[in-house]
Amino acid sequence: VEPYLSQQWFVKMKPLADDVLKNQNDPEQKINFYPERFEKTFTQWLENIEDWCISRQLWWGHRIPAWYNDKGETYVGMEAPEGEGWTQDEDVLDTWFSSALWPFSTLGWPEETEDYKRYYPTSVMVTGYDIIFFWVARMAFDARHFTHNRPFKDVLIHGLVRDAQGRKMSKSLGNGIDPMQVIDEYGVDALRFFLVSNSTPGQDMRYIPEKVEASWNFINKIWNASRFVLMNLPEGMSEKDVDLTHIGPCENWILNKLNTTIDSVTANMEKYEFALVGNELYSFVWDDFCSWYVEMSKSALNGADEEAKKGAQSTLYVVLNAIVRLLSPYMPFVTDEIYQTLPHGKESVCLETWPEKIANIDTSTCKDMDRLISAISKIREVKNTNDLKPSAPIHVLMKDLDGNVLSVNEGQSAIMQKMCKAQWCDALDGDLTVETITGGTLYIPSCELSDPEEEKKKL
Repeated sequence: VEPYLSQQWFVKMKPLADDVLKNQNDPEQKINFYPERFEKTFTQWLENIEDWCISRQLWWGHRIPAWYNDKGETYVGMEAPEGEGWTQDEDVLDTWFSSALWPFSTLGWPEETEDYKRYYPTSVMVTGYDIIFFWVARMAFDARHFTHNRPFKDVLIHGLVRDAQGRKMSKSLGNGIDPMQVIDEYGVDALRFFLVSNSTPGQDMRYIPEKVEASWNFINKIWNASRFVLMNLPEGMSEKDVDLTHIGPCENWILNKLNTTIDSVTANMEKYEFALVGNELYSFVWDDFCSWYVEMSKSALNGADEEAKKGAQSTLYVVLNAIVRLLSPYMPFVTDEIYQTLPHGKESVCLETWPEKIANIDTSTCKDMDRLISAISKIREVKNTNDLKPSAPIHVLMKDLDGNVLSVNEGQSAIMQKMCKAQWCDALDGDLTVETITGGTLYIPSCELSDPEEEKKKL
């Protein structure tokens, strides 16, 4: 390899870079980075800028608009020069020179099109940390030069997808993943939810097949919960039939959890913390809604109280409808399929508004419900630890944090009996096993936690 001098086309960079740096101090023109630390990469490159060679000796690309003639003259322009004897430069523009025009050229610039006026500057640019100086910085100074504006408000930096061992995917290692094969096996929404909910801004992530399968299982859970809701909604129900005026503690509890989730998800979406959003939605849907409320609602749905039944049906619909809209950016196909089967007012979930918090929720009993759920979980755990069957009946007593015995609540007692075969009592005698639960203490007769005959067999 022998280096040699050759004539190339350059862009003088210092004035362009200084213009961008100056506007980084203006809140209305500043380009914000997420995570913030990548702004240093951006500014350091601009502060130490060198002139940019934009000509490339490639077979493809945008031809440099320069022409030469036999007299040694050079012409640069939008159209070819008039007259004979002109030859266009054979070099093409650097790829990044062309793509630096992307934010505004795609919207019709230099014409003042409707798209340009509406969408420019754009809201957010999503890209990898490895091309901040190749692309982001060049879009920034091109936008300042040609439009006197920033190209976008925010830049969200994502990491690279690596293999399960943390290695960069490459042809030489043969460790690349074909997304189409993953989609054929698990579906596009499972892959999409895995990628979004397992990536932290600016951090690399590992492709782990088991996590994709976990996303697929999560979608199945949503699908099964949706079937349960649809089976229990009254025939011909519309959005106008929703009535939350006569709902019980269980309904108030899940709606309060939904409100908390909407608040948290909205705040984290605005900060581009998609992994946190994914984890919050996973927890709410799987634990709060499917594992607890769906099971607790069966008492009202199968009971004789029509008001309680209507309240449970309305709550199931309201919560599932909100879940579908919250999850739509993560799994658009599954959520739209569910949305179409629910009572709906739009052509697609993509046209729906972002969920709003449910008003007038009675939160006074939510702590009692949290304590009940904690008690049920603890009873199941204690039964498992002591090798008791889930169906084995036991008696329990509960006290609050001040040590006061909690009197039996009929509604909650019925839920406890149904979900863990435990009878809530006002008083218990004999030797008691003590367990800590949320908001109080749980007491169980020690004699009920072991079968003497079984213990003899073990000995």
